[in-house]
Amino acid sequence: MSDDRAALTDDGVLVRQARAGDMAAFEELVRRHERAVFSLARRMLQNEQDAEDVTQQTFLSALEHLRNFREEASFYTWLRRIATHAALKIIRKRRGLDTISLDAATAPDENDHIPHPEYIADWRATPESLARRNETRRLIEEALGELDDKHRVVFVLRDVEGLSVRETADVLGLSEANVKVRLLRARLQLRERLTRLFGDPDRRVAREEHAH
Repeated sequence: MSDDRAALTDDGVLVRQARAGDMAAFEELVRRHERAVFSLARRMLQNEQDAEDVTQQTFLSALEHLRNFREEASFYTWLRRIATHAALKIIRKRRGLDTISLDAATAPDENDHIPHPEYIADWRATPESLARRNETRRLIEEALGELDDKHRVVFVLRDVEGLSVRETADVLGLSEANVKVRLLRARLQLRERLTRLFGDPDRRVAREEHAH
């Protein structure tokens, strides 16, 4: 398949060609989406080798089950669901939870409250200007890696991949309320971490000033 032809061919056409046995069409689908799948897996797992394994498994599974893809959503949406479940399997194995659902294994207990920020300060630069710096993006990735699995996965799907709360809940098999709590905790933890990096110490708000 030439580059010009590939550029003019949408995913739906390539999927139908691949179903008919055109492996070049499937290879083009892989080329288009493997970077996005890898980035998703790496953010969820915080491990390059695991992310590579998930990426490979995702496309092998997609090829095996291509006839089951109903085109009710985009091809990448379907891939993302496959990749997310492959990544969750690795998370469960890390915890020795092969036969336990992620929800049951990590459901918040009565003490799983929303944390109050410990460090509040105005930032030295605007978030928009900071976001344009490569160093900022690296620090954000590091901060994301400090979240525990159950909060990081929700944050990645909702705030990085752009899924709705309902879609995130469906993919993870969680309630929407659970997704909202985990997302809030993830956002608060990330903001506090980044405020410690980018906040102006001279404009920090003392804890007793925001205790309420």
